[in-house]
Amino acid sequence: MSTFESAINADKPAWMLEGLDIPDVRFAVLLSDDGLRIAHIGEITLDNAERFAAAASGLRSLGKALGEFAGNLTSVRQNMTEYEDGMIFITAVGDGALLGVSTTPDADVNLIAHRMNELALRVGNELGSRTRQRWAQQLPPVARP
Repeated sequence: MSTFESAINADKPAWMLEGLDIPDVRFAVLLSDDGLRIAHIGEITLDNAERFAAAASGLRSLGKALGEFAGNLTSVRQNMTEYEDGMIFITAVGDGALLGVSTTPDADVNLIAHRMNELALRVGNELGSRTRQRWAQQLPPVARP
């Protein structure tokens, strides 16, 4: 059983990430826009997936802050950061959800981006996640004695 298969069995929402079981992908993390891990697959522990989710959310926010220098404040489609030993991709998938992927340096950037965008289109509605503020606004009022 591959690392991807065992993660999917242990983490039920991770089935949606199966399309990223491709060469040179180390792991993928599905997260809420505010940095909470929803699911993960690949070579990453639960603790590290949670840390990655928080950092990926922060990186996405920085990308939005830089948007004005690319012509539009809210136009972030995808973040890609290249490091000496690999790359990190972050893209929106549904309302309030993000997908972060870590790859080796040899990854096919076009294939990774294509698969992430396919996944976003295919299951974007299922991956949508309300932010804490929107979730709290939908709670019934608290009864007071």
